[in-house]
Amino acid sequence: MRKPLIGLTTYLTDARWGEWELPAALLPAAYTSCLRAAGGSAVLLPPDAPDAAAGVVGRLDGVVLTSGEDLDPALYGAQPHPCTGPPVRERDRWERAVLAAALARDIPVLGVCRGMQLMNVHAGGTLVQHLPDEVGHHGHNPHGGHFAPHAVTTVAGTRMGALLPGTSQVATHHHQAVESLGAGLVVAARTADGTIEAIESTRHRFAVGVQWHPEMGFDSAVLRALVAAAGSTASAEPGRATGRGTPTRRYSSGVVSSARPS
Repeated sequence: MRKPLIGLTTYLTDARWGEWELPAALLPAAYTSCLRAAGGSAVLLPPDAPDAAAGVVGRLDGVVLTSGEDLDPALYGAQPHPCTGPPVRERDRWERAVLAAALARDIPVLGVCRGMQLMNVHAGGTLVQHLPDEVGHHGHNPHGGHFAPHAVTTVAGTRMGALLPGTSQVATHHHQAVESLGAGLVVAARTADGTIEAIESTRHRFAVGVQWHPEMGFDSAVLRALVAAAGSTASAEPGRATGRGTPTRRYSSGVVSSARPS
């Protein structure tokens, strides 16, 4: 059986290498190396026209919405906080379209940091734009340009609770977080200060968001679970693999449904 093909969204930014300084679609290599180690094949998905997303996603077995810049606050009806970074609207539009196409096909989705926030906003939720204002400390982003370990506690009965039971150390680097939860999502992990650190969908086979960075090697179980779920896409019957027919979804509670997502 072929390896599951996982699409990873990318930055769109100016970059410098060798004698060149040019606009580039890029992604830290840790994402692709960890996915390969987990048994998947990786392909990068640089920003494109939103109407191309369905065709691209139709060739994939799973999607990772990667980390990066702050989402445009206009997406969740807010004015920018002084600490919110400038929006990258082309990336926002593309990744929302990729997410919508992946959820419509019910293929596995993992949102990492910004990707988790995008999943929440797509479902109608909102974000805390500068977390230190809410929790009174900088423990979620203590050192600019560096990941730091901190503890998260998963919620029993969720998919994340089964993958990482109890309290674990994970790699953190974020100043924004989920505020109000979007429709069809549940909290799957928190930190001691109450910040939501993982969410998952009750409406899809595998749609999980983590505020931390599993690609940094603290918790390969998350990436292995994504690849395993994508493997069932890769080996599915032809109708399932091309998006035709009615997919079967297994919720974290173990309940199976053949209805399409709402």
